[in-house]
Amino acid sequence: MDPVVIPLLVAILVVVFLVASSVRIVPQARRYNVERFGRYRRTLQPGLNLVVPVADRINTKLDVREQVYSSDPRPVITEDNLVVNIDTVLYYQITDPRAAAYEVADYLQAIDQLTVTTLRNVIGSMDLEETLTSREEINSRLRAVLDDATGKWGIRVNRVEIKAIDPPATIKEAMEKQMRAERDKRAAILHAEGERQAKILTAEGTKQKDILEAQGAQQAMILRADGEAKAVELVFQAVHRNNADPKVLAYKYLETLPHLASSDNNTFWVIPGELTEAVRTVTRAFGDESAAGSPLSAQTEKAAAGDGRDSPDSNRTPQLESASIVSLDAAAAADEAEKQAAAAVSDAKAEAEAAKSPQVPRRSRTSDD
Repeated sequence: MDPVVIPLLVAILVVVFLVASSVRIVPQARRYNVERFGRYRRTLQPGLNLVVPVADRINTKLDVREQVYSSDPRPVITEDNLVVNIDTVLYYQITDPRAAAYEVADYLQAIDQLTVTTLRNVIGSMDLEETLTSREEINSRLRAVLDDATGKWGIRVNRVEIKAIDPPATIKEAMEKQMRAERDKRAAILHAEGERQAKILTAEGTKQKDILEAQGAQQAMILRADGEAKAVELVFQAVHRNNADPKVLAYKYLETLPHLASSDNNTFWVIPGELTEAVRTVTRAFGDESAAGSPLSAQTEKAAAGDGRDSPDSNRTPQLESASIVSLDAAAAADEAEKQAAAAVSDAKAEAEAAKSPQVPRRSRTSDD
């Protein structure tokens, strides 16, 4: 081989090595710290970068995107001397690659320890119940302390979240019992409120029902009374409009007497005290008529009297005969009408007793009665 070719090949290899050593390609969202002879020189940005071969070297490669760091559960003592295990989630971002590489040896460990100490200081001033209900306050205080401490490290803490707070098992059991008792209490209160509302609504409904029924009964009684009043008024007007004389009224009064014995209760009869007055009214009416000039003949009186004595139907209810009443004077006519009414009542009573016991013969009234 030609001795010139070998040195040429060596020179080419050296040039290729030097070119390859001087070119650095940095990916996006990455930062490279370059040292020259062991001293920080500069930070390479994303893209194609040239360095001095042999003199410059890349010390650290950092990712400047937002990172997530989850710590392990750490025991923390609360103000009421209860130990709880708390684990946190940290969101951070490198803002200064040089400070992150040269201001702190291990920024992740430093952030973790700072989080634990700050968390113990914060939780130590709270009791268990306040710790469980004050997560937002704890997160804010942690973020303020971490952001202030990590600023000089070239790191920005964007967010700190408490992932879990685990109290001891005995505390969990007590809390579950307390929550169960609270739920039972609320359920009992709601049930009692529902029953109270139901009773109130039922009472109001009953009240409205009674009021409406009373109003309906009142209106019905008023309408019934109005109807009866109008009926009485119409009858009264009809009687006065037709100019009914005392004879008609007295006759209708006496006509209802036989109906007293037609009821089921035949043990006794009540004779109105106005019977004699009614008979006298009839007598006066017919007496006035006879006095006006319409007397009957003596033969008619005898025939009427004979018919009254010899009639085979003397057991029937006697009726008031106008001929016999007219022939008497006013006092005799009143006495005769009173006797005939008493006889009619006696006959009605005898007929009722005979209807009850058929074996007993009926009592007949003789002509001497």
